[in-house]
Amino acid sequence: MNQLKQEKIRVIPNGSVSSPKGFQAGGIHCGIRKKKKDLGLIISAVPAVSAAVYTLNIFQAAPIQVTKESLADSPYLQAVIVNSGNANAYTGEQGLLDAYEMRDTVAKTFDLSPMNVAVSSTGVIGERLPMERIVEGIAKLPDSISSENGLAFGEAILTTDTFVKSLAIEIGIEGKKITIGGTAKGSGMIHPNMATMLAFITTDANIHPEALQKILRDVTDQTFNMITVDGDTSTNDMVLAMANGLAGNTPLNENHPEWEVFYQGFTYIAQQLAKWIAKDGEGATKLVSVKVDGASSLMMAKTIAKKIVGSNLVKAALYGADGNWGRIIVAIGNSGYPVDPHTIDITLGPIMVLKNGQKQRYEEEEVTEALSQSEVEIQVDLHLGEYSAEAWGCDLTYEYVRINATYRT
Repeated sequence: MNQLKQEKIRVIPNGSVSSPKGFQAGGIHCGIRKKKKDLGLIISAVPAVSAAVYTLNIFQAAPIQVTKESLADSPYLQAVIVNSGNANAYTGEQGLLDAYEMRDTVAKTFDLSPMNVAVSSTGVIGERLPMERIVEGIAKLPDSISSENGLAFGEAILTTDTFVKSLAIEIGIEGKKITIGGTAKGSGMIHPNMATMLAFITTDANIHPEALQKILRDVTDQTFNMITVDGDTSTNDMVLAMANGLAGNTPLNENHPEWEVFYQGFTYIAQQLAKWIAKDGEGATKLVSVKVDGASSLMMAKTIAKKIVGSNLVKAALYGADGNWGRIIVAIGNSGYPVDPHTIDITLGPIMVLKNGQKQRYEEEEVTEALSQSEVEIQVDLHLGEYSAEAWGCDLTYEYVRINATYRT
């Protein structure tokens, strides 16, 4: 995003999915987890144009199947119910019935059409939901939601995350204030393919259904699909967008004169959420960004950037602040693309360590210092073309192993 366009974006303090006009949200503890909030809801005052992208894991969890069914019926949703602590994945026919019961209970409680309710779950795979507790929890949600309670929703959807990932912005279109909010969860089992983790984006913009689906796919490819923590794509990954039109603008599509303003705002929300997920990788101590320039195709740039940021050898070296750029070369070579070894530049932080395939003179201590920061940038220039891409990830630590060795306990 260039500076001029970013100046048109105003970040709302403590913003969330309930910041756009007509949206409410909240989260409570219903007993799936021991103490933490574990049941959340987003609801719009009117049916909202909606779009989603989903995991490509062949074992798609029951909630995804139910949400897909709702959106196949029409591109409108009015609410989404989310639980944490239990993924309702690989639970057979009963799991599907439980997801339907969650949907139908929300619809009855809030006087909505069941087909206007989406369902999402996250947590342990292979265990049935405690439906009695969830149904009782849904009955308490009307008293727990408001336009000011979006951060509680963000808290309710967390699993091994260490912080709530929520924000909202304002942009101007046709002289009207348009608000876009977002909340996500994700810490481990993050290696997106079409979608990733759980992310929810709300806006009061008026937008054509086809335009919302297209922008969601395009922006997901640039943001959520460019993060990786551990190489695993979950059974429950989903990104869902809802636009209720209450800002009162002329319907947006790619032919609208201010489409680019909305596109940049939507991208800003998704990119920030994606970077927070990468930064909050299980046990992570640093956010890692990898920028690849000079590729001969966009797919080449994307693939190599993700190969580098997803390499366990690179991630372990970054944890130890070890400037072993040879591991980056290995990752590039494993991309499957023909690369000229004599034209590669590599920069770690501000320090160029390789130019035209030749090691440069630098102080190891300076590289170590650069890699010891909480945010680390790696830049690679292939000098083969004009395409660029950026990917985000984190380092690989002892704590990651501990968390995942004891996940169910």
